[in-house]
Amino acid sequence: MKTKPARGRVLHYWRREIRPLLLMALVVCSIRSSLADWNDVPTGSMKPTILEGDRVYVNKVAYDLKVPFTTWHLAEWANPECGDIVVFFSPYDGKRLVKRVIGLPGDLIELRNDALILNGKPAEYHSMPEERLLDVAPGDRANHLFAIEHLSGRPHPVAAFPGVPAKRDFGPVRVPDGQYFMMGDNRDDSFDSRYYGPVERGRIVGKATAVVLSFDHQHYWVPRWHRWFEGFGS
Repeated sequence: MKTKPARGRVLHYWRREIRPLLLMALVVCSIRSSLADWNDVPTGSMKPTILEGDRVYVNKVAYDLKVPFTTWHLAEWANPECGDIVVFFSPYDGKRLVKRVIGLPGDLIELRNDALILNGKPAEYHSMPEERLLDVAPGDRANHLFAIEHLSGRPHPVAAFPGVPAKRDFGPVRVPDGQYFMMGDNRDDSFDSRYYGPVERGRIVGKATAVVLSFDHQHYWVPRWHRWFEGFGS
């Protein structure tokens, strides 16, 4: 019985098996790099909107189109708006973070005792409905204060953590052109623009719009089924 030479077998295996898999992987990675992705959230800096163990969907074409595997912009058709939740590369250490846009270019940002003042106008705060806190761990509910903050007509939950040292007073600071001021919803437990400054437009990866998957890491990573595919509503 004749057998194919070793070189022939390798070429055959390359054409029939390896090359299609590599092409498929390249396409998938290109889509994740330029169009859509997800981001794991290991900390509670965006609590109660986003919890530890959530995986959020990132729309990478919400604002622009980039060259795959780079931050080079091919086209821009929108800019982040006040209240958007975005994913960006931290100017502090380059890590991908998830925060809320609090200030746009030219805005004046000020914080007094955890209360936000935007362009000289204090934000409005209202009490948080209890049903909005059902997924928050009992310990966190006990040691945090929660409220609904109205920012540029877009309400969203915020939290304060009185028991820890935090930067509860800040500014006023003017956001430079082409940059955005980011803050976590869990104001006293978030490393954000109060510490490393505003974020350049080119560092923004995309807009986070929903929780894709969610697992409760405090209870053996049990799935939080009701949070799966849940959008970030007001």
